[in-house]
Amino acid sequence: MIHFPRFLYVVSALRINRGLTMMQGEDVISRISGLDVYLPSGRRLGVVYDAVVDTSGIRCTHLFVRETDHELVEGGINVAVPWRWVRGVNDIVMLRWFPPTPIPMNS
Repeated sequence: MIHFPRFLYVVSALRINRGLTMMQGEDVISRISGLDVYLPSGRRLGVVYDAVVDTSGIRCTHLFVRETDHELVEGGINVAVPWRWVRGVNDIVMLRWFPPTPIPMNS
């Protein structure tokens, strides 16, 4: 996996949101950065900082989340959330699952 700058996420957006034009796909991906991320319980995890794109499948594999809740992630460190945990994206990112115990810094 390779971490790309935001302007290269267009390809990922086009695969995830089939039928979008290039400009629409670019808009969809650029909107994700800065969105709040919420757990199924309604608790706020943090804010999307960036995404990871798998070049072999040309798809988003992870979201990097910053400003995490210290009760959910030890030390409030940044975490990578697998895309398969994402339920939906609109004004916020809603997760379908998150580990029930706090994530330790040294795991």
